[in-house]
Amino acid sequence: METQIARTIREHWYVQYRQNGYPHVQQGWVLPPGREQDFDPFVVMADDWFKRGTFSDHPHRGFQTITYVIDGRLEHSDNHGGYSILDAGDVQYMNAGYAARHAEEAFADDVIHTLQLWVNLPKALKRSPASYQDVCLEEAPVVEIDGGSLRVYSGKTAGVTGPLRSAVPVQMVELSLQAGAEYDLTLPAQDNGHLYVLQGELAFGPEANEVILGKTGVGLFNWPNEKGQTESVLRVRALQRSKVLVYSGKPLREQVVAHGPFVMNTIEEIEEAYADFRAGKFGPPSQ
Repeated sequence: METQIARTIREHWYVQYRQNGYPHVQQGWVLPPGREQDFDPFVVMADDWFKRGTFSDHPHRGFQTITYVIDGRLEHSDNHGGYSILDAGDVQYMNAGYAARHAEEAFADDVIHTLQLWVNLPKALKRSPASYQDVCLEEAPVVEIDGGSLRVYSGKTAGVTGPLRSAVPVQMVELSLQAGAEYDLTLPAQDNGHLYVLQGELAFGPEANEVILGKTGVGLFNWPNEKGQTESVLRVRALQRSKVLVYSGKPLREQVVAHGPFVMNTIEEIEEAYADFRAGKFGPPSQ
């Protein structure tokens, strides 16, 4: 019988925020820039509070985004005719592929609070067509567990499969636990990943070396990379009524160059993306 790998937290920190004023009220890095190899296949993750006028029409190339709405209403529009309004607990996925151009705005006079994760695309998919998918809160299946619940947005765990369909498979779950509850979260053994505490205080990992994190705490998983293993387990214990987001994905192990709104394999490809945008190759502005 195969032994499951026990995940631990190899590094952890708390998000530091910058107060910007209006319209980009407050911003912090959950996963900061410049550590793409550590976070592979993830690039960066931002925690933002903003009003309308912060993320108006702009281009992207070479990666994917997964945007989780914590509070407020997020209005999305793109230059392919896409339009939607997302509420708290909703998620939007974008494959920027070769040329995406869109806007992500606070709706009306809202101050919106979002988390946006950038997921790298492998070289073979960096020229894929742009696409979008909205996942409403009620569309993500919920598994009731002792002392809490598990909402699965993407990937397969606890016997259910999330509705988000990313070009590169990613597992994304939201785990809610009452004080004193414990849960063993199953993750693909080959995945790298991280967690972000939205509420409360939790202990992660085996009792002998567990790490305790509170609200805005970030934890990177150990990366066992053991061939032949298919599953791993992250032990989670709630010290208070808590909620945590957990993300994982299989590393690409490719060269990464991230600059501005583009994520490519070389600096020459970044320069080409800027030139293509200036030449109008990303199409008209989003409507």
